[in-house]
Amino acid sequence: MKLLPYIFIFMAFAFGKAQSGNYNQGNLRIHQDGKIGFHADLINDGVIDDNVGLAGFYGNANTLEVSGAFAATFYDTEFMSQNGVLLSTPINIANNSNFISGNVVTERSQPAITLNYFDIGFSLGESNISKVDGYASVNNQQNFTFPVGDNTQLRALILNSNSNNEVAKCAYFFEDPNNPTSFTTDFNTNIKSGNIGTVSTEEFWRLEGSVASTINISWNNRSNIGVLTDDPNNVIPVGWSKATNQWVSLGGTSTGDLTQGFVVSASFVPDDYEVITFSGGGEPSDLLTLDNYLVTPNGDGINDVLEFPELELSPNNHMRIYDRYGLKVFDKQNYVNEFNGFSNVDGFVINKEKGLPSGVYFYIISMDDLGLDFQGYLYLGTQNTN
Repeated sequence: MKLLPYIFIFMAFAFGKAQSGNYNQGNLRIHQDGKIGFHADLINDGVIDDNVGLAGFYGNANTLEVSGAFAATFYDTEFMSQNGVLLSTPINIANNSNFISGNVVTERSQPAITLNYFDIGFSLGESNISKVDGYASVNNQQNFTFPVGDNTQLRALILNSNSNNEVAKCAYFFEDPNNPTSFTTDFNTNIKSGNIGTVSTEEFWRLEGSVASTINISWNNRSNIGVLTDDPNNVIPVGWSKATNQWVSLGGTSTGDLTQGFVVSASFVPDDYEVITFSGGGEPSDLLTLDNYLVTPNGDGINDVLEFPELELSPNNHMRIYDRYGLKVFDKQNYVNEFNGFSNVDGFVINKEKGLPSGVYFYIISMDDLGLDFQGYLYLGTQNTN
């Protein structure tokens, strides 16, 4: 580790004062190329900020806890603690958080305690085995993917706002909104506006933010969408309105099938709603189905790009491709066979110069000359890395 000597001296003093963890009551700073690893609890009663190095949380047998009077601010942070990292005070991320294994856990009854991202902060590596099990928040960003979920699944929410959010905050709840464990009131799924159908009792998200925004949220097998509708094109996002104390439609469109898919909402102000989930009673999206496709951009001349012969009938078109979480990874007006496994969307896709990972993606094509919209799936295979 390349650390300045005073860090070693200070930490030796800290361990002497608090054998059960790392106790900071001074000023701890990680300089350029510096690294520090926490293998025991961190108690921060001092200042940890202005860092430009890497802080890691590593543990096997026990849950690590971050507590103390003040939030610690790290530049780059990685989490590799098998039994998780419990936040009893916030952590700020100035640059990136790398999720490797184990969750970052916050108490949902204390939404002020979050994994908080500053204006250029972003996350990497979130998955079912490593994400935020509780609240994540962001400062001064317009678009952000909240790496949230519960103990077992990543259930990210993608926020696209009209302007920068001073603060936006999100958590996922795998529980019935009729009987939520972290709220002082319930959200009766039988109380709803007349233009929506059955409201999900499986899961919901809590999203805070004062800027008009759209969201992407996805469903999977656990969402039990088939209980809501037999037509996935009917699925819409709904929110519990603070003004009317009922579930109302957030508008938008959906794509997918009954086992996986996502919805993109219309614009709304998150702070106007207590919680958000799915309903199966929206107006069906006017989307027709094309074939599913295989794209293997390995340079062998077979399926190297995504081709749609139908687009010869509509040179004026709009192609969008989304991953299984609803993150838009490709967007092209007047598409002519350009997609070869690489994203052309700025902001969300990390390391996009290396190509998108293999897996299932959704596409939506608007054929403007014909007034038709089509959707389908594609499977992206192994890329040529030479």
